[in-house]
Amino acid sequence: MTAEIGSAPGTAFDPGTLPRTAWLEVDLDAIRANLEVIRILAGPGTPVFPVVKANAYGHGAVQVARALEAGGADGFCVAAIDEALALRAGGVRRSILVLYPVPPAWAAVAARTRISITAGDPDLLAATLRELAAVGVGRTLRIQLEVETGLGRGGFAGQGLIAAARQIDRAPEVRLAGLWTHLQAPEDGGMTDRQVAAFEAATAALRDADVRLPRRHVRASGSLVTEAVASYDGVRPGLSIYGLIPDELARLRDDATAARLRPALSLHARPVRVVDLPAGWGISYGPTFRTTRPSRIATLPVGYGDGWSRGLSNRAEALVRGIRVPLVGNVAMDAVMADVTDVPGPPVSVADDFVLIGRQGAAEIPVVEVARARGTNTWEVCTGMARRLPRVYHAASGPTVVQTLVAGGHG
Repeated sequence: MTAEIGSAPGTAFDPGTLPRTAWLEVDLDAIRANLEVIRILAGPGTPVFPVVKANAYGHGAVQVARALEAGGADGFCVAAIDEALALRAGGVRRSILVLYPVPPAWAAVAARTRISITAGDPDLLAATLRELAAVGVGRTLRIQLEVETGLGRGGFAGQGLIAAARQIDRAPEVRLAGLWTHLQAPEDGGMTDRQVAAFEAATAALRDADVRLPRRHVRASGSLVTEAVASYDGVRPGLSIYGLIPDELARLRDDATAARLRPALSLHARPVRVVDLPAGWGISYGPTFRTTRPSRIATLPVGYGDGWSRGLSNRAEALVRGIRVPLVGNVAMDAVMADVTDVPGPPVSVADDFVLIGRQGAAEIPVVEVARARGTNTWEVCTGMARRLPRVYHAASGPTVVQTLVAGGHG
């Protein structure tokens, strides 16, 4: 359970009041501005349903969804029913779609809380309809059908899709509310064209079978920035709502519209120790790094227990005073060390702020750089940010909110 502590608008945030001096900052103004950019990319009047699964890609689902709801988002997408219920408990009122099939026993809960679910497997769909018939919810459950067009992960194809749609049409207290698919590689024009053709064929088959066509949606972040497909009846931006371009589409970062997307997340720390060590001193477990000269080493209280992967050992940098410094030694569960020997000016101290992801002055360490250093993608870096990291939410129009695991922090 997390606790939230607010401060008055304009009050300066003091990291010294946090339970630990490693924290994430989330710019809610940037997220709302990204929503407006996505509206331009989606086209006039197209509904936008941001994806806030995996704790809003590490940014914090409830706070992000609240900000987007206030900014006019039409609804939200998540991956699991408990993510949807957490949004409802947090006061989110707009429509929510669970993108993966839910256990049948949870279908009645979804109906009662106005949460739409996805069907993508015939056995799970049949079990869900039986469960609903047995318990008699008294409210209509909205079910969307995923269409298998080539991703190979879920959904119905061919006659299976028609059979699923007819099952839903016949069932009491159930409504077919959507039809969607997900693109495998939006940067690959040929593959995307084949998937869109398969989706159109599925639509035509349902129409020929006299099934009323529901809302259709295909576009997510990749196809929004590439303009690869039509928006149909809505779009599902994920990474782009957080101001990030999919890694494989880095060439589009210079696109006039996509370039307006603003990263919302940054990772900060203040040292818990700064010490001068002699040449030949081993740093952290192992050790895989030894000082080759007298060195000043700062210990930052962030490690793989926070999502700063051990795979970044001796492969990443941080910013301090707007200057890049190497992070040295093996990343521990709760700490990583920075070599600040060459930072000009007064010796670096525990009062200095470090940035591991984000901007400091004119310098920046983008998420994609961290992803490449650890051999993964931007999605994993963001979603890997642990819940124990305090999150500081700020916007020009409202108070700063600090979210921690326990009460305490900035008041």
